[in-house]
Amino acid sequence: MPKYAWTLNIKPECIDEYVNMHMDPWPGIVEKHKEAGFQNLSVFQNGLQCFYVFECEPENVGKAFAFMENDEDCKKWTNVTSKMVDGGFDFNQDEPFKFMREIFKY
Repeated sequence: MPKYAWTLNIKPECIDEYVNMHMDPWPGIVEKHKEAGFQNLSVFQNGLQCFYVFECEPENVGKAFAFMENDEDCKKWTNVTSKMVDGGFDFNQDEPFKFMREIFKY
């Protein structure tokens, strides 16, 4: 299954809260991400930068982001977290995140 990855820079004043939210997510939010279609989602931290990777069938990526935009719990989560990152993000965009190019795998 294809992997998708991107990075976001977290605002310095928000890093502790952002990390804490992801280390102890709200009840039900992980299940909502799975319901959206994200599989094997991971977030890695390097200072103020976070690296996100997930697996998803190509035809379901847009559907997964549409789910996130339309689900009430996901909208609440996104409303909080998008304010913590440089530039924010918006699931209404065709490509809410600039996916990284995969250059090596085995």
